[in-house]
Amino acid sequence: MTAGAGRTGRSGRAGSVRFAAAHTLPVLVRGFVSARPRTGRGHAAPARPRWSAATLRALRARHGGAPVLLRGLTGTVLLILDPQDVRQFYAEPVDTLALASAPGAPDGCAHAGLRAQRRAVNDAVLAAGLSVHPSCGPFLSVLAEEARRLTAGGSLELARARHVVARAARRIVLGDAAAEDVELTRRLGRFHDKTGARIAAYAADAEPHTLVGRARRHADPTGSFDPVGQARHWLSAFDLVPGLMLRTLLLLGAHPAEQTAAAAEAREAGAAKGALPRLRACVREALRLYPAVPDLIRITRAETEWRGVRHPAGTCVLLPALFHQRDPERVPAAHVFVPGRWASPEAARDIRMAPFSHAEGRCPGEQLGLLVTAALCAEVLRGHRVHPVRPALDPLGPLPAALEPQGIRLRLTRR
Repeated sequence: MTAGAGRTGRSGRAGSVRFAAAHTLPVLVRGFVSARPRTGRGHAAPARPRWSAATLRALRARHGGAPVLLRGLTGTVLLILDPQDVRQFYAEPVDTLALASAPGAPDGCAHAGLRAQRRAVNDAVLAAGLSVHPSCGPFLSVLAEEARRLTAGGSLELARARHVVARAARRIVLGDAAAEDVELTRRLGRFHDKTGARIAAYAADAEPHTLVGRARRHADPTGSFDPVGQARHWLSAFDLVPGLMLRTLLLLGAHPAEQTAAAAEAREAGAAKGALPRLRACVREALRLYPAVPDLIRITRAETEWRGVRHPAGTCVLLPALFHQRDPERVPAAHVFVPGRWASPEAARDIRMAPFSHAEGRCPGEQLGLLVTAALCAEVLRGHRVHPVRPALDPLGPLPAALEPQGIRLRLTRR
């Protein structure tokens, strides 16, 4: 069957059930397990995402690559399976294809959900698009100080990584006065007036180089920017860094030649200025293999057309980002750690691979996130060699489809 204009695939009840069982449920379970690492660890088995990929490839072959309408757990879903439609997904304006707010449909970046004025302030504060943030110097000093705790015990696991990153996040967002406020980080998930008051108090006295300090100085003629709410979002965004850092270091530990090159870069003079192109490429590759958000879910706010077929406002559109980024039919060495693929500037615009999304929905914190994660990895690698304890990865064979951060343990030895 050949895909063309004027058609959308429609899966029957059996196909919808297979999709829900093979794709939707494992995604929801992975999110549940990640939030509650002590329960049901075995549910996120590595075979499940592979099964899902096989299901999606079968749907794509059956419907000639056309978008497929399925009955999901919460209603009808338009599933995007072909690069032609992936390109349209990213090209649609954010006020037409908007963030989904349904439970189980998280997105790693709320940028697309902000109004234009708030997005402008957000972009300016985060220095969107600049590889080196204007506050790079103070931020790198904070990261270097906090990273000493990463290597203090000779081993590295998720709990230690979370503690270090949370301290660094409070200092980068709110200033040094917030460094010890562990309770603030704990309360972010159940935000209330007392938490907002604490953030506001720190924001009032924050150093100029902090994110809230930069926001305070930025012109906001409409008064639409909420510094307290935005500071909470920035702090929450740092929650992604510990897992990303552990995955990157684990992959480097399983690839000794890459680790040696990354360690050499960490010791170069340019590292002190945040110039870590090789390590940033390693972080991007870790995100390609293990994206923070495996599925991007959007809701149409107006009637939209896909392959000549009109779909009403309120249509749920699902882009399985993990599937596309690890699709062996379209991505070379899809299941292998190849940081060199990011050496070309064109790679960041490749719609097959979207660790930080594309177009209007591209995360404005992309470069800052890369800077923070790469700098923390550099601090570890500068004086230590990383040895994977668990899980064991085969550097030559395909990497596992799932890699839960709470299962990662690294051993550190002095260089």
